[in-house]
Parts: sequence; structure tokens; C-alpha cells
Amino acid sequence: MKTRDATLEDVKQMSAFLKELTAAGKRSSPDDEAFVQRYYIEDPAKIRCTVAEEDGVVLGFQSLKRADTGNEWGVEPGWGIIGTHIRPSAARRGVGRALFAVSSAAAEKAGLAKIDATIAATNAEGLAYYEAMGLRTYRTPEGRICKSFDVAGPGK
Repeated sequence: MKTRDATLEDVKQMSAFLKELTAAGKRSSPDDEAFVQRYYIEDPAKIRCTVAEEDGVVLGFQSLKRADTGNEWGVEPGWGIIGTHIRPSAARRGVGRALFAVSSAAAEKAGLAKIDATIAATNAEGLAYYEAMGLRTYRTPEGRICKSFDVAGPGK
């Protein structure tokens, strides 16, 4: 497995497995190719969008963007916003850990103090993943749990 920047050539695969997640009831946001291109590949707030792949198959991707004033998630402006999406057939293979290593380094390079992950309260897998990566709950709007990661590390 290797990690690299996501490109326009990845959009079709990214959208396809987002559709798998939607069908499995694990995603409620749009999953079409136009959304993937606009929201993950070409978003002006993007810091990094990374894919993990093996033998040409995208196993997962992670998006890191800077929170702007008035963002839809209510995240503190200047923080990072992270989203992780793993192909169901690639679960529990270290994909998320490999992606987070890249994203946390990108967050540090970008000068972010914190990263937010906003997860559906019903997404036990997502909540466990972010907890394992060191993110801790800091607020709980209705139906969601928001976790944050201190980019510099605790006490730094």
C-alpha cells in the first residue's frame, strides 16, 4: 500500500466506493463524481487530499482542509477539518492509520493548531477510528460527535 496526493484520475474510484458506503448506510453526504471533484480534489480550502492505493486500486482517502469563517460544520476558523473514507473491502488493514500520518504531517506544515473530525453519533467505526488516532471529543451537536486533535501534541 502506498499513499499519494489524490488526482482527477482518482475521482471515479473515490465516488464508486463512497456509493458503497452510502448503500451500506454509512454515508449521507453526496457521493457523485462531481461532488468528489469539487469537494475533495478542487476545494479552494484544501490543504491535502491523500489516497491510499494498492495495485492501482484506491483503498481509501482522507481530506484535510482549512476551516473558513461560517463553515457548515461550525468548526473554529483556522482549524483543520478532516474526513476519512475507506473502501469497505479495505477496512481494518491500516489504511486509516497510513492516511492520518500524512494528514497530520500536512496539518503541522500548514501551521494548524487543531484538526476537527465531525462524525455521525451513530458511526461507531468512525468514532473508534478517530479516537485511536488521538482525537478527543470536544463538543456534541445534535446527532454528531466532534473530535479534535492537537497538531503540536499535548502541552506543546
